[in-house]
Amino acid sequence: MNAQRAPYVLIAPSVIFLLVLFIWPLAETALMAFRTADGTWTSQYVSKMLGDLNFGIALKNTLILVAIVVPLQMVVALGMAMMLQNMDRGRMAFLYIWTIPLGVSDLAAGLAWLAIFNDRGYFNTVLSGMGFISGPTSWLSYQNPAALFVCVIIAEIWRATAIVLVILVAGVQLIPKEYNEAAEVFGASPWKRFMKITLPLLKPSLQSALILRTVLAFEVFAVVYALAGRDLPVLVGEAYNWQGAYQNTNVASAYALFILVVSIASTLVYLKVLKVKRETLS
Repeated sequence: MNAQRAPYVLIAPSVIFLLVLFIWPLAETALMAFRTADGTWTSQYVSKMLGDLNFGIALKNTLILVAIVVPLQMVVALGMAMMLQNMDRGRMAFLYIWTIPLGVSDLAAGLAWLAIFNDRGYFNTVLSGMGFISGPTSWLSYQNPAALFVCVIIAEIWRATAIVLVILVAGVQLIPKEYNEAAEVFGASPWKRFMKITLPLLKPSLQSALILRTVLAFEVFAVVYALAGRDLPVLVGEAYNWQGAYQNTNVASAYALFILVVSIASTLVYLKVLKVKRETLS
């Protein structure tokens, strides 16, 4: 094999995979959002999406979930990563336990938390046993939107913090120990070492974790659907309803395209704000 052609041959399967299973479906989705069945270009499906009664509510709920869940997950995962880094024994056992949610599907996680928060669930049983409530409380009722939102946030944090943790643990392990040891010799406190050494060197991992988690947060659906049904509209849930309940693939495609645009916009913001300097050979 020609040495100059070898790299292209090696990446060809990945390129074909992306073209067939990502780029092509994405292009078809974009076309369905702007083209009728007879091939006429139109903006009626986007207009119908924007005029949907649940669009504004779904967008607001999704943005609030992203704004609350993602920062909390970053803080929790960073704290867990620092704890693991400072543990001398049992590190792998704790890492294994903390990453168990990675093996649980979104829907299964939602159903598990449904068993906890429903009227006859474990949470009400514990509160009733401790004397805090006199009877079953509807935490997942549309009549109690604040409690419903909190339950979804708790379930989503439990379900998806593990992926952020894995990325940050990998990033922490790449930081040379000599930097912290030298700073300790010169009298730097643990907090100062964290702020001046660990956090700056962890920026590439933080950037990757933020981008991945934010994109996935915009796609939240199964957990919300299991806990709240249609009482808490989110963007992907509305796309699902237009496709499943209303059998309107075009408007569902408009929702999917809108979610993609918002995800790309958030990614560009992260790339701009958390700019990572490229390493250059001297």
